[in-house]
Amino acid sequence: MSRSILVVDDEPGIVDLVVYGLRRDGFEVEAVTTGEDAIRRAREGDWALMVLDLMLPDVSGIDVCQTIRAESDLPIIMLTARDAETDVVVGLQAGADDYVAKPFSMAELVGRVRALLRRRDLDLAAAAAAGGTVREAAGIRVDLARHEVAVDGEPVSLTPSEFQILVLLMGDPNRAFTRREIMEHLWNSPHVPDERTCDAHISNLRRKLGERERIATVRGVGYRLAKDAA
Repeated sequence: MSRSILVVDDEPGIVDLVVYGLRRDGFEVEAVTTGEDAIRRAREGDWALMVLDLMLPDVSGIDVCQTIRAESDLPIIMLTARDAETDVVVGLQAGADDYVAKPFSMAELVGRVRALLRRRDLDLAAAAAAGGTVREAAGIRVDLARHEVAVDGEPVSLTPSEFQILVLLMGDPNRAFTRREIMEHLWNSPHVPDERTCDAHISNLRRKLGERERIATVRGVGYRLAKDAA
C-alpha cells in the first residue's frame, strides 16, 4: 500500500507545517499549490490519500474533489478555513471523506490521516476475505469484493465512506444505527469526527440511491434500511 500523500494548499505556512508533520510521521509527501496541478498529479501518482484545501487560487477545492471523485476512490481530507457547517456539507457532498477546520493541530490532522488509511486497509482486507460476497436489497446490489454498487441494475459511484455506511445498514436491515455507531464503524475507533458528518454522508447516499426511500430516519436514534427495502 502506498504511503505517499498529496498535499494541496496555496498557503506556504500551512504547506510547510503539513509536509513536515506528515514526513515526520513516516509518510512520503508532495505538495502542490493549485487545483490544476492537484488534478494532474492525482492522475499521475500512486497516492494513499490527498489533503485538499477548500480555497485555491484557480480551481476550487470543491471542483478538484468532484473531478477526482468521478475518476477514483482516493481518500480525501478537506481543509476548511472555518468550522462552518456549509463548508463541511459542501465538501462532503463533493466526495471528501473527512474534514479538518483551520486552525488545526498537526496531531489532529495526522490522527485523521492515520485513521482514514487504517480504515482503508481494513476495507481491503474485508473485501479479500469476502471472496465474492454480494448483498442485495431493495434493488441495491453491493459486491464487497469488487467494491461495486448497482441500483436497479445501474452502477452507482459511492465514496469510500458512503460505501461503508451502506454495507453497514444492509448487513443488519432490522436494526437502527445511531450516528455515533455509524461514525465508529467508519473510523474503527471510539474517537470520531463531528457526528454531523454522518448526516451529510446519509444525505449524499439517499440522493445517489434514487427517488425511492431506501434509508429511513429513526427519530431520536439514527438511521436504518427502510423496512420496505429489507
